[in-house]
Amino acid sequence: MLEIPVIRWGKPYTSMEKAPVIHFETGEELAQMDQANGGLIKMDMRKADKARDILRQFSIDELCEKCDAAGKLFLEAELPLGNGTQTPDDFCKIQSATTGLPEWMCASNMKKNAFVMQHMREVLDALTRGLPLEILTQGYGMESRGIMVSYQATSPALGAVLPNNSPGVHTLWLPLIPLQIGLVLKPGSQEPWTPYRMFAAMTEAGIPAEAFCLYPGPRDCGAAVMETCKRSMIFGGQQTIDQYASNPSVQAHGPGFSKILIGDDVVDQWEDYLDVFVDSIFANSGRSCINASSIWASRHTEEIADAIAQKLGPIAPLPMADPNASLAAFTTKGVAESMNDQIEDKLSESGVTEVTAKYRDGDRWISHERYDFLRPTIIHCTSPEPFLANTEYMFPFASVVECPQAKMIKTIGSTLVGSVLTEDEAWSRQLLDATNIDRLNIGRVKTMQLNWLQPHEGNIIDFMFRNRAYQNSPPPAH
Repeated sequence: MLEIPVIRWGKPYTSMEKAPVIHFETGEELAQMDQANGGLIKMDMRKADKARDILRQFSIDELCEKCDAAGKLFLEAELPLGNGTQTPDDFCKIQSATTGLPEWMCASNMKKNAFVMQHMREVLDALTRGLPLEILTQGYGMESRGIMVSYQATSPALGAVLPNNSPGVHTLWLPLIPLQIGLVLKPGSQEPWTPYRMFAAMTEAGIPAEAFCLYPGPRDCGAAVMETCKRSMIFGGQQTIDQYASNPSVQAHGPGFSKILIGDDVVDQWEDYLDVFVDSIFANSGRSCINASSIWASRHTEEIADAIAQKLGPIAPLPMADPNASLAAFTTKGVAESMNDQIEDKLSESGVTEVTAKYRDGDRWISHERYDFLRPTIIHCTSPEPFLANTEYMFPFASVVECPQAKMIKTIGSTLVGSVLTEDEAWSRQLLDATNIDRLNIGRVKTMQLNWLQPHEGNIIDFMFRNRAYQNSPPPAH
């Protein structure tokens, strides 16, 4: 049996309490995870300063080189995992078996994470806006313009309470190690595989293990990480976002409510963009915060919704190992049923129509003994008023909303990614000024299309380093 320990500043720790990791389809026990607890984490955090000290034995450039090597190992090598080892194929199979993602999607997410590790120098150069990186190590130095600047780390380690839904989110904390900041990770119970494999790859590449903590465990572990780390990152639902909205020490990531807006100048040619609509909704089985959850246009909305529904409505679940599988499973019973019930209830509102039903053979919700599926669902809304006009679910779901262009920016609400199809320069300027859109794409750009040299949701440099005034006097003349 595979046994996976807690990692306490690089050292494996075997606990009395253990939790089984179960195959979602068969119920087979795949591994035993040792369990941390809140008291253990609080005790360990007294040593957090040592993580930054040990990483500063290397320059940032040296750590970027080690991350490059780690990226190759992560993608290609057989790496240690607990009391065994894990090949890349083993990784994809076990990740699929616990998260419900098709195996090929697991392999695709591996490539995304490896890409960021292998291009860390360029990522940091972009995120720091070309700042000489030795300034972050020393704490002060001269900018390229000859100006003295100072940056102070706000915490020796970042705490992160990690999710189960999409392994691609781990790219958000990857830059911390080359920035000489330790990592305190609380893995998701269904997806511990990515953080453990990254830890193995980085330490095999020569990064000190003492910079890492991994704390699988119950809910109190996440609370302890958030309480004891001076800077932390958490993933959750809208309730989590609201809870930490006013806390500058927490970077909270949740629903994206990402959208495609179609300008009046191109909406009559909407058919030219059908692939943008479909891929933005459907990629990664709709599990990401950067999947489009709604498409907004002033006209042709019924035709747009119907065309998307024709593409997505017939898609049905396939086994996770099938290379054509495109729908992820819900591995926790009751979650899919609850979403399905809410959708059915809200379809009774005025101006709301499900368009996929006529192209789907069977029900939206497909129930099995241990898991469920939800099939793609496209909704047409005659106005932005209905509940489903601006709702996000963790499967391929999107609404097509009729709304005048002049009212879109104020009406769409908080939007992580806004892909706007337009050549209207005046409207583009208004969109650039819109503070409710985080990532703005103008033109034919899918919401899922990331540029790794752009910040995802808040710049990690601004979060982990404080820009402050600094002056030093010259030595006395002799």
